[in-house]
Amino acid sequence: MSHVAKISRKAMLGMGAALVVLGCAVSQANATNLVTNGDFESLLVAGTASEFGSRYSSQQVTGWSTSGYNFVFTPGSASGAGAMSEYGSGLKMWSSGNGGVSTFASTSPSGGNFIGADGAYFADAITQSVSGLTVGQTYSLSFYWAAGQQYGFSGATTDKWTVSLGGDSFDTSTVSLASHDNTSWMYVTHDFVATATTETLSFLATGTPTGVPPFAFLDGVSLVAASGGGGSGVPEPATMALLMSGLLVGGSVLSRRRNRAAL
Repeated sequence: MSHVAKISRKAMLGMGAALVVLGCAVSQANATNLVTNGDFESLLVAGTASEFGSRYSSQQVTGWSTSGYNFVFTPGSASGAGAMSEYGSGLKMWSSGNGGVSTFASTSPSGGNFIGADGAYFADAITQSVSGLTVGQTYSLSFYWAAGQQYGFSGATTDKWTVSLGGDSFDTSTVSLASHDNTSWMYVTHDFVATATTETLSFLATGTPTGVPPFAFLDGVSLVAASGGGGSGVPEPATMALLMSGLLVGGSVLSRRRNRAAL
């Protein structure tokens, strides 16, 4: 009996671990990103690095609006050929390849395109109206950001993002850079509580000083309902079926081990 009990406990531990993994997978699968085009991959003119928004109507980023001096960079363009602006082509960042202090991370951890915003020249937020929110529900916002300086200018700079959802806002840390320097990508998470079913998500870059273009970069924006907050708490049919399948598999393994131990 003791031998059977020992096997059963091991089987139970294995089944419990399997269900934890299963539960995490289910949670991730049901975590719907409420942000449209949070990786900035969908553009009016695909594959073109340029200024966008109301100041430069030739390029638009699906789901996002701005009237500031803000750019969408394609992979490699920020440290290579640069982006088109209202003043011409070739706007890029300092990098070790062109006299910069360090190598600019021209591809974010999310991959693909990313946003670059001048925080000291016609600074204006990049915004999106997010719908489908539940009042009182906690939502987890996450994103990557970095900082650098426009090529051709000199002087120490500072950068940060001010991020808001509805009337609630927070600031990232303020990064101080030496002339011609840049940072690696940083990951930020922050929780918001919805106060309306539709609210504006806003990213405003702030940099100093004026005249030595400090740039803040952004990618991988995600807003998902925080686990355990709001909702009915009742799994959807597909989720329930997956959980039941896990329980049946675990129970089958446990039954077979018991039978082998009894022989």
